[in-house]
Amino acid sequence: MDSHSGAITVDSFAEREYIASEENSVQEPCIGMEFDSEDAAKEFYDEYARRLGFIMRIDQCRRSEVDKRILSRRLSCNKQGYNAKLRQQYGPVKKPRGSSREGCKAMMLVKVDKAGKWVVSRFVKEHTHPLVVSGRPSRNQMDHKDRRIQVLTLELEHQDKLCALYREQLITLLKNVEEQTELLSSKIQEVVGNVREFETEVQKS
Repeated sequence: MDSHSGAITVDSFAEREYIASEENSVQEPCIGMEFDSEDAAKEFYDEYARRLGFIMRIDQCRRSEVDKRILSRRLSCNKQGYNAKLRQQYGPVKKPRGSSREGCKAMMLVKVDKAGKWVVSRFVKEHTHPLVVSGRPSRNQMDHKDRRIQVLTLELEHQDKLCALYREQLITLLKNVEEQTELLSSKIQEVVGNVREFETEVQKS
């Protein structure tokens, strides 16, 4: 416990495992808990989900409007939300598939602070469905849709970084073009001035 801020700092995943095993209980998230990185927060909540008996979903994030850096991340139960209903007007109804969404509200929201720490700012413990612990399943056992969402999320983050890099390079290029244009314009004006002076001298002679 940080005596100055009152926040709980979790240094490492191994330490959390040790504490949880020593107390023979699941270490529960709480408001003010700190992590060194977004990945550390994900790792902690995923382990909490394993022990409690649900699957973590990497949910929405909020980004900086300046540099697109992630400022907050919501980690949810994979039964969060509801699947969209099929509509007759969009063609024949396909065979319905089993839905993994049950409107569960359980989640942990972490935000990055000025010191670069990821802090739990909101935590909802209650689930709207039974929890089933099945031998500590790994994240690789999550359903195909969840895996696809995670892959696409990582790809989106990668593309965002590339876009930021390209934007920076484009701004630099435009500045160089502007500088070269001004330089060329001044040279043209100088040449035009010299030509006029020459014409004036010719006319006088």
